[in-house]
Amino acid sequence: MATIKDIAEKAGYSISTVSRVLNNDQSLSVPDETRDKIYEVAEKLNYRKKTVRPVVKNIVFLYWLTDKEELEDVYFKTMRLEIEKMARKFNVELMTYKIGDGIDSIPDNTEGFIAVGTFSDKELKYLRAITTNGVFIDSTPDPTHYDSVRPDLVQITKNTIDFLVDKGHKNIGFIGGTYHNPNTDQDEMDLREREFRKVMEEKGLLNDQFIFCRRGFSVDNGYYLMSNAIEKLGDSLPTAFYIAADPIAVGCLQALNENGIAIPNRVSVISINNISVAKYVSPPLTTFHIDMREMCKNAVQLLLEQVIEKRKLVKTLYIGSDMVIRKSTN
Repeated sequence: MATIKDIAEKAGYSISTVSRVLNNDQSLSVPDETRDKIYEVAEKLNYRKKTVRPVVKNIVFLYWLTDKEELEDVYFKTMRLEIEKMARKFNVELMTYKIGDGIDSIPDNTEGFIAVGTFSDKELKYLRAITTNGVFIDSTPDPTHYDSVRPDLVQITKNTIDFLVDKGHKNIGFIGGTYHNPNTDQDEMDLREREFRKVMEEKGLLNDQFIFCRRGFSVDNGYYLMSNAIEKLGDSLPTAFYIAADPIAVGCLQALNENGIAIPNRVSVISINNISVAKYVSPPLTTFHIDMREMCKNAVQLLLEQVIEKRKLVKTLYIGSDMVIRKSTN
């Protein structure tokens, strides 16, 4: 059986530091990387105390998406699986609730939550009455009261446009979904479209006729929107498209291929998420890699800061992304 001395030798830290980390000494000030390294070595050596990390109970995962939405966008399924994995790693006992369960199904003894999806003002008010500890992933619906972790879509949009302009493109289109406002039950402009319009207008390149959006981030919606663009614009089709998400982009590629439009020689395509299928479509998709593990890890860590360390200051964390260049652009 591994000892603290074994872990200290393997991790490269003093026995005292390892002991205090494994005993959850909150007065010890060490970088997160040090704690992670010690926990990682402890787990590899099969070190067993009562627990390597304290068990955190009464935490709920609010997965506010329908089965259809998850099926259409593997991004959210990947997120759910990663959150469940991180909860096990950090000894968080997680109870999952879906949108069909309703917000009033959440127990009154909830210590904190991690949430994915779209929440109404009424639902947010209900959450505030139960707990002050919460983290939203992929959105920031209540920045005054709760933490959030999300990809930096504004910077991704700017980087996409700069990349395409540097490649000589001037006629650049946008294809995406919409944001469904649960308070008004209306579809509104998504953040990616809004930023695309802003940056393109600043560059003097905005053309409203090159923008196609409809509710849904599915393959079918991408196929529909690109087919509509091809039919409407004909030979005036832009030389490049920024696509809001990979599933939409897959549908766009299908429509372009069916119509004999060469990718990337006639139309370049850039998307977001880097889902597993992105490198297997024809042609392989240039896309921004969203580090799901990093997003979910940070979400759990932020929640533990609130629940265990009693942090009250609200944090909003934006995760950067790298472009993975494949054959859908030139």
